[in-house]
Amino acid sequence: MDLDGGAGNNKRVFNRHGTDSSKNQKVCFHWRAGKCTRFPCSFLHSEPSHPSGSAAAAASSSTANGSGAPKRFADDSRFSGSAQRRGPNFKNNHNNSWGRMGANNKVVRKTEKVCNYWVQGNCTFGDKCRFLHSWSLGEGFSMLNHLDGHQKLLSGIVLPAGMDKLFTGSKDETLRAWDANSGQCTGVINLGGEVGCMISEGLWLFVGIPNAVKAWNTQTNQEFSLSGPAGQVYAMIVGNGLLFAGTQEGILAWKFNAVTNSFEPAASLKGHTLPVVSLMVGANRLYSGSMDHSIKVWSLETLQCLQTLTEHTNVVMSLLCWDQFLLSCSLDQTIKVWVASENGNLEVTYTHNEEHGLLNLRGMHDLESKPVLLCACNDNYVRLYDLPSFSERGRIFAKQEIRAIEVGPSGLFFTGDGTGFKVWKWAEPVATT
Repeated sequence: MDLDGGAGNNKRVFNRHGTDSSKNQKVCFHWRAGKCTRFPCSFLHSEPSHPSGSAAAAASSSTANGSGAPKRFADDSRFSGSAQRRGPNFKNNHNNSWGRMGANNKVVRKTEKVCNYWVQGNCTFGDKCRFLHSWSLGEGFSMLNHLDGHQKLLSGIVLPAGMDKLFTGSKDETLRAWDANSGQCTGVINLGGEVGCMISEGLWLFVGIPNAVKAWNTQTNQEFSLSGPAGQVYAMIVGNGLLFAGTQEGILAWKFNAVTNSFEPAASLKGHTLPVVSLMVGANRLYSGSMDHSIKVWSLETLQCLQTLTEHTNVVMSLLCWDQFLLSCSLDQTIKVWVASENGNLEVTYTHNEEHGLLNLRGMHDLESKPVLLCACNDNYVRLYDLPSFSERGRIFAKQEIRAIEVGPSGLFFTGDGTGFKVWKWAEPVATT
């Protein structure tokens, strides 16, 4: 049995270098794996450089539909501004600017798959390998470090303001503290339950686990356990002096009482029919995304539901507020951009489609003050987009799903999967003369 090309190869003519001189040449997959022992071999020991005939037509078709072809990443410089805690500040942008391609495109490498042999440390092809020997694809950013420690998927990464520590939470039921300067793990806390989410606010670190929220004062080391949730806590956010948590039964809120030095239950927001998995605060509103495929808009003053958005067709996994815009992503493979209409209700102004479900959104500026959206998908990629054009800047790869993304100071950002977390940094802009 001929595993390389099937029957009918007995009459092929070979040249002195062992390559097939017929028109329908195929590349030897044993050679690609670095273990072909045939000489002469009836198949190519090199990649075909100039496809012809039907192959060229296929390549042309591939380029047209975007598969297997170099991606073009636009360089959109229409917006600038300083980085904010929850993303860039868009000023005077409206419906017609979203989704428009920038003018200056950059061609990146065709291959978009990480070499498994390189990951294992034994690829013999080096620079000639047709797969990536890198955890990212694109220009303008690079990986600084890869830190291991957790045994399961990371579900949260936070950098409390004014501290030189970074905290990570995981499905392995632990919370780890890391020295932000050395990258060393400085402590591990066993929580007794999977970490569903983590946030920091001021001196406080909040960790959501099944049936509780753990709170630590990072200055005094005081620890509190906020009871009330039933089941896993999926999301948290702070707004108008309240801590909100998305749970299996809706949204719970607590308020810190300085007199009693404790967190007290403040409200319970009902309305979603399934668990609440994403929360965001902006424009004096609380936004909640749910497994029931809807987004609800709540007044932070009255805690009353003002609007229900039903344009998504699957779980709303993440929400992001940037100035007058609300961005939402879902397992329905879309990112939707919302803007307030004249009557004050939110309406979709742009929908970006992906090939895979979306898990998480974060926003930041690169070192040229250009707004960038970091978007984690359930194909183990994070895609980086210029905004508002949604031109792709690059991709970050991982062995497992990337559920945790965090933005740090000075152009730093972090991505976490089941193998640990990686530290990335935007490159300084190249000076032009």
